[in-house]
Amino acid sequence: MKKIVLTGGGTAGHVTPNIALLPGLKALGYDILYIGSYEGMEKELIEKEGIRYVGISSGKLRRYLDLKNLSDPFRVIKGFAEAHKILKEYQPDVVFSKGGFVAVPVVLAAEQMRIPTVVHESDMTPGLANKLCIPRANKVCCNFPDTMQYLPKEKAVYTGIPIRSELLTGSAEAGRDFAGCREGKPILLVVGGSSGSVAVNEAIRAILPELTKDFQVIHLCGKGHVDETLQGTPDYVQFDYIREELKDLLACADLVVSRAGANAICELLALHKPNVLIPLPAASSRGDQLLNAGSFKRQGFSAVIEEEEIQGTALLDLIRKTYADREKQVKAMETSSASDAAAAVIRVIEEVQK
Repeated sequence: MKKIVLTGGGTAGHVTPNIALLPGLKALGYDILYIGSYEGMEKELIEKEGIRYVGISSGKLRRYLDLKNLSDPFRVIKGFAEAHKILKEYQPDVVFSKGGFVAVPVVLAAEQMRIPTVVHESDMTPGLANKLCIPRANKVCCNFPDTMQYLPKEKAVYTGIPIRSELLTGSAEAGRDFAGCREGKPILLVVGGSSGSVAVNEAIRAILPELTKDFQVIHLCGKGHVDETLQGTPDYVQFDYIREELKDLLACADLVVSRAGANAICELLALHKPNVLIPLPAASSRGDQLLNAGSFKRQGFSAVIEEEEIQGTALLDLIRKTYADREKQVKAMETSSASDAAAAVIRVIEEVQK
């Protein structure tokens, strides 16, 4: 039986692509071990899948001044020692890293032990953790064609990002029933990210009276962000967090407003869902969502509006325009070559072992 170590954590975006690989890896007979942080969000997500999970110490490499910058290098060193011990005991044939700082000591240990390693980069340009991992990897899979220019030519493979197959099995009828929506009036699904977005929530609620003239609005606003004063508003329903029913809500949506995280937008691409993206601003991130959204806009997959522009009627106008022109986006998305990213990534995993 072949053995593989999967690693990655810190955010759902570093975990769900690994989960999307599980069915294909199991079908090929792989025994699977996941290495994450001791108590990161990845632990709960992976254990729900019935996969053996081992935690290691994990630091974070920050670009800003913080006292933790003094102690975190020691956590990384400890994590490297722990990862080395785990790999030595498990003896995997290959390591696959989805990124995040917990993956760095795992990839470093795999390189020292000469275990073939594949790294996946979701965003347009590599983040700091992957910048450390890429020189140690045998191959680097990427999500955007534009990313190839930032990677070593001999290592780069354009695959797209693995999407959870369950998202492709949603029921529009079940989604409407769950949200209390009816047929005959378009449904707008608003997704502000797993933790929600105050700016997006406020912008949507400010134009709600006009939005509900044209749409039934399903608003995923993030934990702690439900506005009780809006409960019972006609054609508007809000949820703080959705997991199991998300596939059904996506299936019933006629248009989606979303942040521009790599996983989220590639799920919209796989589902051919017309969308408006509001990327996280550079002041709140390293600017990766702006780059992601820019790429999707250039390819005709998305309409984009920056957070600084969503006040007033600009967002409402763009939503209406995008819905009116939705077939153009759908046709562009149907031409995308990254249609089976999970299979493409698994092919790379198989090839590095030869």
